[in-house]
Amino acid sequence: MESEPTAELIRAQLRRLRLAADLTQEDFGKQVHFSGSQISAIELGQRPFDRLFLKRADEVLNSDGLLLGLLRIAELHGQPHFLRPWLDAERSATQLRCYHPTLIPGLLQTEHYARAVIRADDLLSEDEVERRVAIRMDRQAILTRADNPPILFAVIEEATLRRVDESFRGIMTQQIDHLLECVKRGGVMILVIPIEVSVHVGLSGPFTLARGGDGDWTGYLENQVDGATIDKAEELATLHARWDGIRSVALPKGQSELLMKEVMESWSTI
Repeated sequence: MESEPTAELIRAQLRRLRLAADLTQEDFGKQVHFSGSQISAIELGQRPFDRLFLKRADEVLNSDGLLLGLLRIAELHGQPHFLRPWLDAERSATQLRCYHPTLIPGLLQTEHYARAVIRADDLLSEDEVERRVAIRMDRQAILTRADNPPILFAVIEEATLRRVDESFRGIMTQQIDHLLECVKRGGVMILVIPIEVSVHVGLSGPFTLARGGDGDWTGYLENQVDGATIDKAEELATLHARWDGIRSVALPKGQSELLMKEVMESWSTI
């Protein structure tokens, strides 16, 4: 889960913080459940570190999340080039509009739901699954940041809420509860397209729109292989028209929330 050269910076900062705390490698190791020789190997780059180790190190060294934060930066920089322009737009957005025909949008997924969705790709190793889950959870921090978090409007399908089997019901119950909590917290509106609406303009694929602080919009389209950031005026106009069409067939806010609650309650009686 390391990324060079950021990994070198993390190791250097780890050693600096340890020395500033007047801890030997042996003393520090005891507090993070490692041996002194293991700490030495990590600082020298002879042994890898992971997210759990850095979290413990931040706590012991009172570093206010510095080490874990550096790892998050490394992970984001390790994203494919096609995604980086969108990540910049997402982080600086004042408003986000997202629609997905088959999944809960990533910014609203619980960790368990995200892991189940990502793990469905049999080509991914368990380490890669966990790396992608961590990145997805980190991206959600924009919704709760203290400095001008974006307003998020999301449209989802009732069919997505009801796509469960016995093994997935608990994850989906937790996921819907999370959606309702996000709405209750404020800054998030979730509308649901009822299952009776069999055909509409959004079914051709998911997309997200981000409005920047300057008022300009950026779009993002997902597909099975990669994604595309959209900034041409005519293409953005098409996405805005699609958004209007999608919203027009969704239930109003209050009815959408009632439907989500009804889905949860129906499972509790099974």
